[in-house]
Amino acid sequence: MSELHLWLRHEPRTTERRTPVVPSDARRLVGSGLVLTVEESPQRIFPLEEYEAAGCRRAPAGSWASAPRDAVILGLKELPDEPAALPHRHVFFGHAYKQQPGAAELLGRFAAGGGALLDLEYLVDDEGRRLAAFGHWAGYLGAALAVLRHRNRLTAPLTPTTKDELDAVLRPDAGDEEFTALVIGALGRSGRGAWTAFRTAGVAATRWDLAETRDLDRRALLGHDVLVNAVLATTLVPPFLREEDLDSPARRLRTLCDVTCDVGSPFNVLPVYDRTTDWTEPVRRLREEPPLDLIAIDNLPSLLPRESSADFSAALLPQLLAFGTGAWARCLDRFHQACRELGIAEGEFRHD
Repeated sequence: MSELHLWLRHEPRTTERRTPVVPSDARRLVGSGLVLTVEESPQRIFPLEEYEAAGCRRAPAGSWASAPRDAVILGLKELPDEPAALPHRHVFFGHAYKQQPGAAELLGRFAAGGGALLDLEYLVDDEGRRLAAFGHWAGYLGAALAVLRHRNRLTAPLTPTTKDELDAVLRPDAGDEEFTALVIGALGRSGRGAWTAFRTAGVAATRWDLAETRDLDRRALLGHDVLVNAVLATTLVPPFLREEDLDSPARRLRTLCDVTCDVGSPFNVLPVYDRTTDWTEPVRRLREEPPLDLIAIDNLPSLLPRESSADFSAALLPQLLAFGTGAWARCLDRFHQACRELGIAEGEFRHD
């Protein structure tokens, strides 16, 4: 454990306010004997001074590229385009194992440098259950934004907030009209988070999971006013919504929120849009008459950066304390498998 060097990088996406390790957990990691270097970051919700007080080292933003070879680079979202070859082990959400756009290029960079991607989405236990995830807050925020849009209370650009502030806006007013809502994937983390947000908003949402999607009642789906998709498909399944459904005379649906944002992947269960929305323009109109609005933001939990970071860090901490053991070995195996599936010739990997 004393030889492990974690390097917490700055996130290049300006709207990414989260961190995978909060200062209080950083203190525990340093206290266990590892080295933790934290890069400067203008938007990270926790100031660098709190990490320094926890015993962490300080480094300039983006300096991970020249970090010691044995350092493990820790982040959340996408890497910048350079360097072209990646020699380190990187821990983040790579979104590269389900034929997403850019997957081959990203994995090729690791192969070129002799590094490896330890994808947080595939950090799982022996039974395949995720060990650290932002799912609850992704679902909560997806449903919250859908409610606010449907009630004409959603303003742009979006800005980070706290749960108390969000809930104050989310709670129903006397003049709010009732509407119907559906959560698909309701038994997972994201689905439960979405249902909780609907409950806060005073909306009694219908909940569907595996049983309902195996024999999908498309007319019933289209008969809801608001739909939140919280299904992260790992196998090919028939889509829940198709282009022809959007033009169906049975469509009552007016607001669609895709928490999963699997756009571009053949595993996408909502192949009715070709690009995500963002904080500046959180809503896109898919149909004009009758109107249908889409919300598909791929870093929703960053709107509640303090709460979501604290929960994620608490789950990730014991995994980092046991770095290199079973769950991480599975991550590495999945990386090698993905390279083989894409026909990427792997270089010399020094981190097996």
